[in-house]
Amino acid sequence: MNKEDILNTIKSVRDNSPKRKFTQGFDLIINLKDIDIKREDQKVNTFLILPCSLGKKVKTTALVGQELIAKAKVCDKTVVLDDFKKQDKKALKKLAEETDYFIAQANIMPQVAATFGKILGPRGKMPNPKAGCVVPPIIPDLKPIVEKLQKTIKLETKNEPTLKLRIGSESSKDEEIAENILSVYNNILTALPQEKNNIKNMVLKLTMGKPFIIQSKEKEKK
Repeated sequence: MNKEDILNTIKSVRDNSPKRKFTQGFDLIINLKDIDIKREDQKVNTFLILPCSLGKKVKTTALVGQELIAKAKVCDKTVVLDDFKKQDKKALKKLAEETDYFIAQANIMPQVAATFGKILGPRGKMPNPKAGCVVPPIIPDLKPIVEKLQKTIKLETKNEPTLKLRIGSESSKDEEIAENILSVYNNILTALPQEKNNIKNMVLKLTMGKPFIIQSKEKEKK
């Protein structure tokens, strides 16, 4: 997999996708083979910080105690521990829909789980320490975490041997999209038992556009 192959595919996607009334996202689909996703050691479940922006604002919500109220202002929304019990099911669902990542204060995680667990758990949105989203009550600043999350994606095989993720947007530069795809490819290899031999193909498309397989010229020569 090289950048030239990816850039050629990005051009094909752009040239063959009609314009919409909204800015579409670039979606990457990685189809896997010869793995058993029922086995824990063959599942993919990790976070990756991309080199370039995703082409959209990643929204964050802070779930904190009194210690971090002021510092949580860098997040899009904040729910303070004292207000946890005021959140009804409808409000929690709306919050889950509007938030990409939840950042939680470590020492109140039991209360976070009790209040938000049933809503965030099934959606895969519980504050995750792997993504740096569980923080101590004494921390200099939350801004670096929020900034890092703007480029963070989750690589996860759920009920099928496929990874589906947003990798950029129509407004992103081709070079940025290509860099993000290369980063995903190189990192996913380390998570697969047979590395590139477990990748069936990689498909790129816009939200409502035609899918294109990223073809390797080296493979075609063989």
